[in-house]
Amino acid sequence: MANAKDLFRQNFIEYASYVIKDRAIPDIEDGLKPVQRRILHTMIEMDDGRFNKVANVVGSTMHYHPHGDQSIYTALVNLANCDLFIDKQGNYGNFMTGDGPAAARYIECRLLPFAKKVLYNPEITEYVESYDGRNKEPVVFPAKIPVVLIQGTEGIAVGMSTKILPHNALEVIDAQIAAIKGEDFSLYPDFPGGGIMDVSNYEDGLGSVAVRAKLDTSNAKKIIIEELPFGVDSEKMIESIEKAIKKGRLKIQSVSDFTADTVNIEISLAKGTYTKDIVDALYAYTDCEQKISVNCLVIKDKLPHVCTVSDVIRYHADHILEVSKKELEVQRGHLFDRLHTRTLERIFIEERIYKRIEQKRTQDAVVNAVRTGFEPYKDQLVREISDDDIDHLLKIPIRRISLFDIEKNKEEIDQINADLKQVDHDLCHLDEYSIRTLKNIRADLENDEHKRKTVISDFNMVDVRDVAKRDLDLRYDGLTGYLGTNVKSGNPLMKVSEFDKILVVQKDGTYYCTNVSDRMFVGKDIAYCGLADKEVLENTVFTVLYLDKKTRVTYIKRCKLSGFIMNKPYALLPDPANNSMKKLSVLPNAEVTVTYKSPSRVKESTFMFSDFLIKGAKAGGVTVSKKEIASIRIKPCKLADENIRTATESLSEAEDEEPVEQTVQPQEISPEPVSEPKNVKKQADDEMPGLFDDIGN
Repeated sequence: MANAKDLFRQNFIEYASYVIKDRAIPDIEDGLKPVQRRILHTMIEMDDGRFNKVANVVGSTMHYHPHGDQSIYTALVNLANCDLFIDKQGNYGNFMTGDGPAAARYIECRLLPFAKKVLYNPEITEYVESYDGRNKEPVVFPAKIPVVLIQGTEGIAVGMSTKILPHNALEVIDAQIAAIKGEDFSLYPDFPGGGIMDVSNYEDGLGSVAVRAKLDTSNAKKIIIEELPFGVDSEKMIESIEKAIKKGRLKIQSVSDFTADTVNIEISLAKGTYTKDIVDALYAYTDCEQKISVNCLVIKDKLPHVCTVSDVIRYHADHILEVSKKELEVQRGHLFDRLHTRTLERIFIEERIYKRIEQKRTQDAVVNAVRTGFEPYKDQLVREISDDDIDHLLKIPIRRISLFDIEKNKEEIDQINADLKQVDHDLCHLDEYSIRTLKNIRADLENDEHKRKTVISDFNMVDVRDVAKRDLDLRYDGLTGYLGTNVKSGNPLMKVSEFDKILVVQKDGTYYCTNVSDRMFVGKDIAYCGLADKEVLENTVFTVLYLDKKTRVTYIKRCKLSGFIMNKPYALLPDPANNSMKKLSVLPNAEVTVTYKSPSRVKESTFMFSDFLIKGAKAGGVTVSKKEIASIRIKPCKLADENIRTATESLSEAEDEEPVEQTVQPQEISPEPVSEPKNVKKQADDEMPGLFDDIGN
């Protein structure tokens, strides 16, 4: 008995293989998933030129597809909306508005002749039994063009997924012809809804594309969205615009949707706002701009295979040669059969072999008489005469024999020989024949419906951080310990945007970097709060005066803070457990007056920030005094160039800092000064706002 581990492993492998090969991932040969292939096979069987109810097609497809009618119905609607193989009648939904299709009993469909031209040839198609063994279904259609690129596809399987964007059918066929000729080609997506696309990162189907809506900005006070990005309908677009309005990101008076046969979303701007001021914000905050990642995963040789768009084109350039060869060989066989049959009929009638059977009384005698009658004419036959051939001759009506036209028969034989000569020529020139076939297929698609709709352009995606305005008040309530843009009490510290990061320094010397939040608890002991802007922090020196609790020695430390792992606490003091912060300042330079406790012969001393080196954040401090200090006063002053002393052996970030997970990005403005919380002692008048006085014992 197999143990549970082996049983689960075997069952999972079988399940994963089934989902990958028979459900979610398309085959490179015909570009279809199994459910799509079964739908088309069913419609080929049902094809009589008339429309059928979709419900009827779905029911018939269930003879081949064992996964329920809803999956078949959804796949059929999506396949029909590609407008390639299925002619539709009724409401199949609207990708521009997001409206869904009508129920299967109301809508109709039929197979387009183009589907048989591209996919269907039962004589060279391999068939297998359906899931219940009652029917035969194709393993894969011998497609002449790369359908997977024209229609596009998306699917999620076990441990893998595929997303192939639709491409222009005419361009795909042109690329396939170029590949057969050995010429260079390039191929990019084309979406049914149009829009604008940047393919600089497409990477031949393994990267991503940026897509934008097409905007009419000719009116200074009104913007009209005329085309939508791929995957976005008018309902989603308006929802994204309204969400941006609620957050205060867009100043828009109204949004109106007039979308019907074409997209028409009218955006009326608020008073004092003009088109040129809001276009970038539309791209940044709404679905007017999207990034779509792609992954070209297909089933090739019965295994999942990641390939490029060019690989698919080259595969089909070789594949159509194989299909053409098989079709020509089948055609050649049919011509030989026709030639043999016409030759038999001519000899049978001209040489009056049919007279030999008049006196025969048994079937065997009749057959033998016909067979011996052809003995003198064996050199005129294409192949040996068979029982089927004799049976065919014996079924010729006497009326046809009496009206047999020798000249017409000869003309028909001459035409068959000419066709055989052409087939033999095509077999020797498969490239030329395949290109003619593709051009013939292309001619069926040369209409306005299949012209390129998406404009290829170069543009940089708008980063929301680039258009975000620092218009939110960041407040800190020292009584409750809450910090954020939605804190109602307390004084505003600075103006921020929702994408900013802030640096918070606690009174115990702990500091950390975090994102701006609506409301977050940071505690009641905040010593400093400012923007964690990389450029600003690189030019900001933190000066700390702290006391060693054991030795009562006071130290000064000057350093820069940078390179943070978000929300990870760091220690500004060398030994946080035994040291307490007395002063924290971000002044570039200041005059510090220290008053000592009695009894001391020296009552006070003075020094400058610039008298001390700027070191790394992990470095220890420099002794200021071993005497107990009663008070510290800081007076701002200018930093003269000749007084600047920096460490020649300045530590690099790699030596001083923790490993960096996320580095704060530079902004356009410097952090504003931080106001004092209510529960902290009022700072000295001559000290920079935002710097706290005595911070603890």
